[in-house]
Amino acid sequence: MNLVKGRGGSLLREKMVEAACKKFIVIVDESKLVSHLGGSGLAMPVEIVPFCWEFTLKRLEMLFIEAGCVGKLRRTVGGEPYVTDNGNYIIDLYFKSDMGDLKAASDAILRLAGVVEHGMFLDMATTVIVAGKLGVSVTNK
Repeated sequence: MNLVKGRGGSLLREKMVEAACKKFIVIVDESKLVSHLGGSGLAMPVEIVPFCWEFTLKRLEMLFIEAGCVGKLRRTVGGEPYVTDNGNYIIDLYFKSDMGDLKAASDAILRLAGVVEHGMFLDMATTVIVAGKLGVSVTNK
């Protein structure tokens, strides 16, 4: 069960908490379900160090050039770079098409110097509860 999280900007801290838990239960509505990552218009966040952030952004885009990746520095309402609890920046990646193998994508992103963490939570959820028009479904790992 794979997810993308990180609109709150605590990518690293969320993963550390979830890694320490025996169970990771996710509750969503059916509008959050997609068959693949990319093309939905929703962002996949990446936490990066502020130093040379433009260079890191370009390298992230180049990793997924075939998927039409465009990266944007997340900003506050005032236009300043959004700063995480750890003092880092968030790059939101948007894909025009499927980004492909998520494990390979995860590994490639994490190998880039300047990247702290990404918003893909791969095979971490133990239970996913989905609320929809026809009721609630529960999927367990």
